[in-house]
Amino acid sequence: MIHARDITRTFKTKTGPVEAVRGLSLDVAEGELVAFLGPNGAGKSTSVRMLTTLLPMSSGSANVAGHDVAREPALVRRKIGYVGQKTASGPYHRVRDELVIQGRAQRMSEAASRKRADELLEMLELTALAKRDCASLSGGQKRRLDVALGLMHTPAVLFLDEPTTGLDPHSRANLWEHILRIRKETGMTIFLTTHYLDEADTMAERVMIMDNGTMIADDTPERLKADLAGDAIRVDLTSPGEVTTAAEIAQHLPQARDILPNGTALTVTVKDGEAVLPFFLRTLQDKGIDIAAANVRRPTLDDVFLGLTGRSLRENAVAA
Repeated sequence: MIHARDITRTFKTKTGPVEAVRGLSLDVAEGELVAFLGPNGAGKSTSVRMLTTLLPMSSGSANVAGHDVAREPALVRRKIGYVGQKTASGPYHRVRDELVIQGRAQRMSEAASRKRADELLEMLELTALAKRDCASLSGGQKRRLDVALGLMHTPAVLFLDEPTTGLDPHSRANLWEHILRIRKETGMTIFLTTHYLDEADTMAERVMIMDNGTMIADDTPERLKADLAGDAIRVDLTSPGEVTTAAEIAQHLPQARDILPNGTALTVTVKDGEAVLPFFLRTLQDKGIDIAAANVRRPTLDDVFLGLTGRSLRENAVAA
């Protein structure tokens, strides 16, 4: 559904050209839910704007929903829905009227627009708000209306650009419940950018990570965490003198790295920590080392980014 090769975007500034996106290539299959992550300034929004025809590419090629983005922008727009970072509805328009106007803008007939508006109002639990002015809606209600606007013409691909930013946890969960249900019912392809790493981790089947205008990782969340971050095993011992011996034993664990002693505690990063931990504990006990406590911490996508770049995605999310 999305096929891009070597797309770039260079902006001219007073201090010289700025390469916002540099040779980005990606593929998204029909029906996939893909999360597109990266710190502020990584080039995510610029990439999305190019894929959605809102910004011309400096070079490269892209095909979305069967149409060339550069040569057939109007046809691409008929096949995609776009939910941007800001509220799309007019503050003094009524909710249902806003949807009908969107349908007419997508060349739907008056009757088809009204029928589709009513379907989406019910689907997104907005029917009771149909005659309300958009300005009177809560943040969560406005975002559901934004999703409805993006779905009016039944697009093949839905682009969600940080759809839950600024929402409280309950509203975020509610919005995602609706999005996932719609996706299950329609098989729609979803391309998501988000600063909430838990959304990408739990919702997406594949995660792409961008930094400094280029793609630096592309895989399932589980494989990225296992291969690029790993599980952190921590053992607390009863004596500081035993930590050195435990660290030497840890060096022989499968794919062990980042062996960090700290007082009476030792942390070691391995692949598949839950399988390795029992063997490690038995080996320590065979050497007469007393263990006070032990646990395995599963990695996060932030650990993946930290391992790749030395910086934290979470810090950028908080700043945003």
